[in-house]
Amino acid sequence: MSKPLKFGLLVFPNITQLDMTGPLQVFSSLPGAEVHLLWKNTAPVRSDGVLSITPTTAFADCPQLDVICVPGGYGTDTLMSDTETLDFLRRQAEAARYVTSVCTGSLVLAAAGLLDGYRAATHWSAVEALALFDVTVSRERVCIDRNRMTGGGVTAGIDLGLTVVSRLVDRQTAEAIQLRIEYNPAPPFNAGSLDTAPAEVVALAEDKFRASRQRRVDLVRQILAGGATNPD
Repeated sequence: MSKPLKFGLLVFPNITQLDMTGPLQVFSSLPGAEVHLLWKNTAPVRSDGVLSITPTTAFADCPQLDVICVPGGYGTDTLMSDTETLDFLRRQAEAARYVTSVCTGSLVLAAAGLLDGYRAATHWSAVEALALFDVTVSRERVCIDRNRMTGGGVTAGIDLGLTVVSRLVDRQTAEAIQLRIEYNPAPPFNAGSLDTAPAEVVALAEDKFRASRQRRVDLVRQILAGGATNPD
């Protein structure tokens, strides 16, 4: 009997929960899959909304994973200089079949040096920050470069999960999971990307993200210059 596929999704304070729960639902729908929610310890962590998430596995107890996934959220700004987390990701990446991210999770992979020389996707508000690393920024919904698989913003996590399953198992299995979760997007508005949203909506969104966008760019520059401090 073949060994179960092992998936690990990072959870952390100020995570955007849908970045994680989208691929989690897909991976958990794979028969026989072993799925871990990973953090430094197993105390609940607060998302960027009202939901708290309880990790299932501490870094020290995590087995070697087939797939490691780093979701996004404002908490990734702290993770980019978190030595313990970056070292954990580097160790797992050495033997993982796929190293993946959703949204701004790609910034954490880049900070760990795991996207050096790769193409990668991220949330539209983090494009400038990701480009400061040795990364070619892609605007694809799911970007695949060798065994690096990165998703765009938030809801792209479902697409990422299905793509991972299609590569690890087969397309029919991924399609069966897609049908099980009835993933058949028909959004009420065509405003889900900078290319399709009305100009006034884009202006509102860009204004909302302007300050955090600049802070993130400044933070990445500080990290690359060797001046970022490691969080407690």
